Amino acid sequence: MECGHPLELREIGGEERHACTACSFVHWGNYSIGVGALVLREEKVLLVRRAIQPGKGNWTNPGGYIEQHEPIEKTIVREVMEETGVTATVRGIVALRDQPRDIHNVYVAFAMDYVDGEPVPDGVEVDAAGFFSLEEMKQMQVAGFTQWLVDIAIHGDMQGLLPDKEPNAPFQGSGFSNLRR
Repeated sequence: MECGHPLELREIGGEERHACTACSFVHWGNYSIGVGALVLREEKVLLVRRAIQPGKGNWTNPGGYIEQHEPIEKTIVREVMEETGVTATVRGIVALRDQPRDIHNVYVAFAMDYVDGEPVPDGVEVDAAGFFSLEEMKQMQVAGFTQWLVDIAIHGDMQGLLPDKEPNAPFQGSGFSNLRR
C-alpha cells in the first residue's frame, strides 16, 4: 500500500492483519464514520426524506459521512446545510452507534441548535425536508433508528452518550410506540 511490495497475513496485536513484506505498513482495518443531526425548532424535529438507497423513501434525520481531513463538528454543520439549507450549531453529542463489521461503522448523533433557514431538500440525496412534530411523524414512514434518536433528542437527559444497544434490530413498522409523550 505504501511501497508497492506485496502484503501478507501476519498476527499483530492478537489479530490477523495484512502487513507489508518490505516496510512497516500494516492495514489496520476499514472504518466509516457517519454523523447525524437532531435539530429542534419550536418542538419540531428537522427530518429529510431519502431520495437514494439505502432507505429510499424513509424519513431520517439529516447526516452523512466525515471527509478525511474535516473535523467532525464541521461535518455535521455542513451536512445539515447541504441536505436542507438550514443553519444549525452543535450543542453536544447525544448518541453513538457502533456496528463492527467488514467496514466498521461508527455513527455519532449530535443535538444541534437551529439558527436560521427554511428546509429545502438538496434534490439529490433527499427529496423532501421539514420540521415535524411527534404527532405528524406518527403518519410518516420514519426510519426506526431515527425514531430512537428523536426520542433521545426530546426526552434524553443530555448528560452523556446513549449507546444504541440493538444497532441491527429490524424496524417494526412506522409507529412511534417507543416515543413518550
